[in-house]
Amino acid sequence: MSSEFKAVILHGFKDEEAIAIMRAVKALGLGAPVPAFAVTTPTSREWKVDYLLEHLAEEQAMARRPGGLTPDRSRES
Repeated sequence: MSSEFKAVILHGFKDEEAIAIMRAVKALGLGAPVPAFAVTTPTSREWKVDYLLEHLAEEQAMARRPGGLTPDRSRES
């Protein structure tokens, strides 16, 4: 994982609240790369933080490739 990787992990927010938070963070213009965003799931809550961050970094890298994330590729891990 790159030392430049940034992530925002949200837990307990309603969908519309999470979207508003993501938009607000993006609007801050903290520079590139834009942080990866994640909302906890029952599965991710069982993971150690290091594993979750590695997973997010991999997903973000896939999303930036040509073709981005497709429904099949978003479930690879």
